[in-house]
Amino acid sequence: MLPKFTIIAATTALMGLGTVASAESCLEVTLTGTQGGPPVFQGQAGSGTLVTYGTQENKCRDVLLQFDTGRGTTQQLSKIGVPAGKVTAVFFTHIHSDHSEGLADLMQLRWHFNSGLPKVDVVCHQDAKSGAGHTMSCEKFAAHIGDALIHSGEMAQRLAENPKRLPGGPADLLNVSTFGPSQAPAVVWEKGDVTVSAISSRHVAGHASYRVDTPAGSVVIGGDAGNDAAAPPRDTSTSSQVELLAKDADILVHSVIHPVMGPLGTTGFPPPIYYRQSTATDLGSLAARAGVDNLMYTHLIPPLGAPRQGPYPLPAPLTADDYVGSAREGGFEGNVVVGADLAKLRLTAE
Repeated sequence: MLPKFTIIAATTALMGLGTVASAESCLEVTLTGTQGGPPVFQGQAGSGTLVTYGTQENKCRDVLLQFDTGRGTTQQLSKIGVPAGKVTAVFFTHIHSDHSEGLADLMQLRWHFNSGLPKVDVVCHQDAKSGAGHTMSCEKFAAHIGDALIHSGEMAQRLAENPKRLPGGPADLLNVSTFGPSQAPAVVWEKGDVTVSAISSRHVAGHASYRVDTPAGSVVIGGDAGNDAAAPPRDTSTSSQVELLAKDADILVHSVIHPVMGPLGTTGFPPPIYYRQSTATDLGSLAARAGVDNLMYTHLIPPLGAPRQGPYPLPAPLTADDYVGSAREGGFEGNVVVGADLAKLRLTAE
């Protein structure tokens, strides 16, 4: 059994948290980007979650795992003192641009100054063919992240300045590992006391959700997962696979859409896109059923205070209380963090 845990740090949390004495090992979860979808509101970074594990003495940073790399990931990591050269592994829930476009920036910076470091593990679902006939390929995405700079001559210029850099550009720094579809959690990555499991989940072809288990706690990264049924009638908008993964987890990090965006509202938001997301209310219910202690909403649709989601106008901007209220309506009584960029939770082993 896992030891008991106490939250010792949180930002933008909606509940008061106490101060706890230092412990040997700790797990920290930081939302590196909380923008919901491709739009941009007030400079929010694209989707990403940093999970780190270590000791109190090194600020929980023996192992640094980045889940999704939306735009601005490198800048967000720099704000909390995490250089590109320190990231241990990158995991993708899916290859939508708002979850992946920051990888090129992150690895280009590492290529400039850390070409001699060990490769970075990139873990993702194997190539998956969509119902429309196209293939979602994490492997091809990773292999071609430096192509624009290669074909423009920029990389040749950089190599002329420093021939110690890898000749193939940032893609040469990646060690891509893929896993196949699975309806049960399967271990996809391990390092010391840290184990990462994955399960296939519905959103787009090749979508996966993850769980990180450590002696200091566990966190589930749901990504943009939704119910296997593409539209009502269905009991819930949430993913049964994520619920299985989240059983007795300490933290659930999940993208969220507020019911105000639904077809019964006035925003005009496309129903198929609404239906492939999990609602704030249903996520509250899932977290309650799974026995999760902390629910972190990220990838907020719509963002807090926004007058619209992209081109879709809202009747009124939403507040954090609107999201928390929806979680409570779903029956969740634990700690709710309504994600802002760099919102953070830390768990420590007693």
